[in-house]
Amino acid sequence: MAIDFVPPHLGEYIENVSLREPDVLARLREETSKLPDSRMQISPDQGLFFRFLIHATAARRCLEVGVFTGYSSTAVALALPDDGRITACDVSVEWTSIARRYWREAGVDHKIDLHLAPAVETLDSLIDEGLAGSYDFAFIDADKPNYSNYWERALTLVRSGGVILVDNVLWSGRVADITVSDAETESIRGFNRMVAADNRVEAMVLPLRDGVTLAWKR
Repeated sequence: MAIDFVPPHLGEYIENVSLREPDVLARLREETSKLPDSRMQISPDQGLFFRFLIHATAARRCLEVGVFTGYSSTAVALALPDDGRITACDVSVEWTSIARRYWREAGVDHKIDLHLAPAVETLDSLIDEGLAGSYDFAFIDADKPNYSNYWERALTLVRSGGVILVDNVLWSGRVADITVSDAETESIRGFNRMVAADNRVEAMVLPLRDGVTLAWKR
């Protein structure tokens, strides 16, 4: 879901002066925009932000929980060096078939290892394989009730000094609306409180699109 808290005229200005979007990402975004669940796609400025972080942190090993049609993984893979790798977790063959096509078109398919299984199972397997502390960067954008489970496992897998991003933490502003108490909103509120109290990280919420938590592991 990508809800923009920036006024439309200002958002358009920002895109005009700062957005650099590779053609393959623009085409993927256009194709995804025609799908019924297109709201699940991250925005182009988020993709640019991710690429900036990969370059700035010199990340080589990345983790993604929630692939959808592949915009975020393609953006990250484009920024990685040729020997960089992404472990990508999703359960949808339908959506990730689009992602696979664009990974090939972008020439980054060799950088991405897709696991089609519940992400908790995949992450636990990675931990069991002895990969704790071996990832530089993680992005979480999947089913909201499991955010706390993904967070704990990502913290185990990401090294000290690594970065974790979590999408949709403002949930269209519903997290700040006391009249809203549905299960998904409450789960995100609980997640936000948990991260705020987690001394293992330095973290902040950025009002980028639908809200992104940016965390640095101590």
